[in-house]
Amino acid sequence: MHMNNRQLFLRHVAQTSDAPLALEITKAQGMYMWDADGKRMMDLIAGISVCNIGHCHPKVVKAIQEQAQSYMHLLVYGELVQSPQVAFASLLTQHLPATLNSVYFTNSGAEAVEGAMKLAKRYTGRTGIIAFKNDYHGSTQGALSLIGQEEWRNAYRPLLPDIQHLDYNDFSSLDYITTHTACVIAETVQGEAGVRVPQQAWLQALRGKCTQTGTLLVLDEIQCGLGRNGTLWAFEQFGIVPDILLLGKALGGGMPLGAFIADKEIMWCLTNNPVLGHITTFGGHPVSCAAGLAGMQALLDEQLIPAVKAKEQLFRNCLQHPAIKEIRSLGLMMAVELESFPVNKQVIDYCISRGLLTDWFLFSAESLRIAPPLIITEKEIKEACGLIIEALNKVKR
Repeated sequence: MHMNNRQLFLRHVAQTSDAPLALEITKAQGMYMWDADGKRMMDLIAGISVCNIGHCHPKVVKAIQEQAQSYMHLLVYGELVQSPQVAFASLLTQHLPATLNSVYFTNSGAEAVEGAMKLAKRYTGRTGIIAFKNDYHGSTQGALSLIGQEEWRNAYRPLLPDIQHLDYNDFSSLDYITTHTACVIAETVQGEAGVRVPQQAWLQALRGKCTQTGTLLVLDEIQCGLGRNGTLWAFEQFGIVPDILLLGKALGGGMPLGAFIADKEIMWCLTNNPVLGHITTFGGHPVSCAAGLAGMQALLDEQLIPAVKAKEQLFRNCLQHPAIKEIRSLGLMMAVELESFPVNKQVIDYCISRGLLTDWFLFSAESLRIAPPLIITEKEIKEACGLIIEALNKVKR
């Protein structure tokens, strides 16, 4: 019996849920993807904030092709001078505060989280880590230990010890940060909680308490970094600088890449006692770094970030409907809260049937995710909002 790709996918590709979307995509370009039947679909979630400059940006594709012809994997990360890593690390640090000057490239955001946890414990000589309820930091064992929801953690216990989960955006939580705490890790803007934006005063107080106790502040901008919130880095809008910055998702321009970034003085402790304190075979892969470099240059050159706030406002203006309980957003990272997950799922399914891909949030299933490529046009925003309103009018409650 000859099986088609969908059947082979369900049979041989390890599944993450019992009901995957199972759309067979054969091409993606800019704002759009095409399925095996040639149907075009607008991407309203950018591969979960990965494709900030759209799918298959020509400059990224060219950089990948050129680097693949020069060399791919040579040796484990850190031993050889590889120009894509050097150039990308240099570009990143040129656009970061002076204390964020040393870049450790990883394969993914979750691996950046793991590296930062080790770095904080090693540098401070402390063991305690504080994370926040409803934060999402990845799915590996260490990152999972930080995830701020017990339902997701419980099935995989025992997890890492000495981790506390506090209330995000709550001033009384700061009392728990002590001289025992190696680091506090927080999403600058909570993503999977359904786009929860903290008070500026709270983030500044968090920064102050970390400084006072000698605790490293780790900001996770894996989902919200690289322009999504209307500035290159979300922390710029809150008037603080982290000790360690975590990047991923959009960092590779569509290729797998993550990074944790700190001051060289902090990062240096991974080089000794023991040597090779943190190692990775494929971290900072030259093709991924070449893609990420081209992607970030395109993001800056094409002036995509200054237009983000106006596009956010247009979405808000167009998404007016009695079924919408609340819209939470910072830039082109938006959560449209509806009555329930069943209602949201009907909207998502209807939008997909009409050629608009959207999704829900892990810790806010009743909220519709809107995080399109930053290249989305006014016309496309109005078209997408029109389909969402159409879906809301057809929902059965």
